[in-house]
Amino acid sequence: MSRQSVARAHQKIQELAWEPQYHEPVAQYGTDYTFEKSQKKDPLKQVLRSYFPMQEEKDHRVYGAQDGAIRGNMFRQVQERWLEWQKLFLSIIPLPEISAARAMPLLFRTVPNPELHNGQAIQMIDEVRHSTIQQNLKRLYMNNYIDPAGFNNSLRNFHNDYCGTIGRQFAEGFITGDAITAASIYLTIVAETAFTNTLFVAMPAEAAANGDYLLPTVFHSVQSDESRHISNGYATLLMALADESNHQLLQRDLRYAWWNNHRVVDAAIGTFIEYGTKDRRKDRESYAEMWRRWIYDDYYRSYLVPLEKYGLVIPHDLIEEAWNQIWNKGYVHEVAQFFATGWLANYWRIDPMTDEDFEWFEYKYPGWYDRYGKWWENYNRLSIPNGHNPIVFEDVDYQYPNRCWTCMVPCLVREDMTYAEVDGVVRTYCHEECKWTDVTAFRPTYMGRSTPNMGRLIGHREWETLYHGWNWADVVSDMGYVRDDGKTMTAQPHLQLGDQKKMWTLDHLRRCPPLQSPNVLFNEMSPEDREAYAVKYRKGGPAGRFAPADG
Repeated sequence: MSRQSVARAHQKIQELAWEPQYHEPVAQYGTDYTFEKSQKKDPLKQVLRSYFPMQEEKDHRVYGAQDGAIRGNMFRQVQERWLEWQKLFLSIIPLPEISAARAMPLLFRTVPNPELHNGQAIQMIDEVRHSTIQQNLKRLYMNNYIDPAGFNNSLRNFHNDYCGTIGRQFAEGFITGDAITAASIYLTIVAETAFTNTLFVAMPAEAAANGDYLLPTVFHSVQSDESRHISNGYATLLMALADESNHQLLQRDLRYAWWNNHRVVDAAIGTFIEYGTKDRRKDRESYAEMWRRWIYDDYYRSYLVPLEKYGLVIPHDLIEEAWNQIWNKGYVHEVAQFFATGWLANYWRIDPMTDEDFEWFEYKYPGWYDRYGKWWENYNRLSIPNGHNPIVFEDVDYQYPNRCWTCMVPCLVREDMTYAEVDGVVRTYCHEECKWTDVTAFRPTYMGRSTPNMGRLIGHREWETLYHGWNWADVVSDMGYVRDDGKTMTAQPHLQLGDQKKMWTLDHLRRCPPLQSPNVLFNEMSPEDREAYAVKYRKGGPAGRFAPADG
C-alpha cells in the first residue's frame, strides 16, 4: 500500500467525525484541562488497512519463535534464576497493557481532535494485542518450565502479593482520576515515552543473555508499537500546551507522573535486570548505565528539555533526584533486598547471590559489598531450613520498613522517609515527593484552583496492614501460595527443588511471630513517640540497618 494512499485514507477518516447538533453530549470522563479546537496533526498517521497486515506479520514471528523455542529445547537451557523472576513480571505486565487499552476511551471525548482519535483507537488495539501475547508467553513458560508453580495461578496472585500490589496501583493509575492526567501524561508522556526503553529493550537483552529468547521476541514486538503511542501523547501534549490555562496542571501532572513511574518501574525492572540475571560479564551494562543512556539522555535531554520552549515546565530536580536515588542511594539494591526479605510472601523462588555476583556488583557499584554483602551472605546462610526461621525473623540487622502510601514501594531509603496525617490516618511516604502527591496534588483544589476531576489515593493500600496480627502460615494459605501437596510453599529462598528436606513448608511458618504492620504500629503511637520513631528511622540504613545505638 503506497504512502500516498495511506495519507488519503487517513484524511478520509476525518470526514466521519461530526459534532452532534440534536443533543448536548454527555461528558463520560472528566478533565480539568481545556483545549482549543485547533487543527493539530497526528505525527504518525496510521490506518487499519496498513495496520492489520503489519501486525499479522509480527504475530507470525512471535508465535513462530515460540514454536522454535519448544522444538529447540530452550527451557532446558534457560537460567532458572531468570525465569523465577518472570513469575512476578509476567503476572503484572498484562495489567498495565490492558489498563492502557482501557485508557484510550478516556481520551476520545476529552481531546477534541478526530485525527488523534484514529491514533488512539489503533493504540487501544495495540494494547489488547500486547496483553494477549504476554499472557500467552506466560502460559508457554508454565507449560514447559521445570517449576510451573507460581505461573499457574499468577493471574490472581499479583493483586494480593506484597510486591505485586505495587504493580497493580501503577497500572490502575492509567484509568483513574483526571482523563488527561491518567491516560495522557502518566501513560503516554512518561510511562511509554520514558520507561518502555528499559522495560522492552534493556530487559529483553538481559533475557537473551540468560538463555531466554522468547521474551525478547515478544517484547520487541511490543516495543515496535510504542512509537505510535509516543506520537499520540506528544500530539495531545502540544494541544494542551496551546492553552495557557493548562500549564499549571501540566507541571503538576508531569511531576507526579515522573516520580511514580520512577518509584515503581525502576524498582521492578532494576531488580529483574540486576538480581534476576546470571550474566556477570564486566562489559555488560548495569541498570544504572542503562538508565543513564535510555532515560536520562534519550528521554530527558532529547525529548523533554526541547519542550521547554513551548512553555512546559520540566521537573529537572526530580529527574536529577531519581538518578541520585539509583546511583548514590542504592534504590534498586534496597528494593531487591526487600523483595528477598519477604520471600515467604511471594510466589517465586529467589536465588541467593554468589561470589561471582558480589564481584560484579562491586565492580559496577563501588562500595556495594560494604552496604549489602553481609546481608546477602546471611540470606544464603539461612536459605535452607535448619531449625531457624526465615530471614525476616532472624537477627541480621534489618529493620522491616514502613510502606509508602502513594507508590506503595516501602520507605527503603531511610533518610527520605516522611509522614503526614490525612483523613484521620497517619500515612508514611518514601519521599517528600510521594507525600506531595497525596497531600497536595491528588486533591479537589490545587494551588487555589478547583480540580474536581483529580483522583484520590484511597482504600486498603498497604499489604502489611491487611494481614496485621495474622499467623504467617495463614497469610500464605490465604494468598494461595502453596504447592499441590497442601503444605510446601510455592516461594523458596533458593533454587534447590530436588530435596524435599530443603523446602520450606507451612509448618515452618506456624512457629514464627505474627505479621506486624509497621504502619498500624506507627498509628498507634503517641505524636511524640511517632516523631521520635521517624527521627531514628531516618538514621537507619543503608541495607535496612537499624540506626546506631547512639543515634
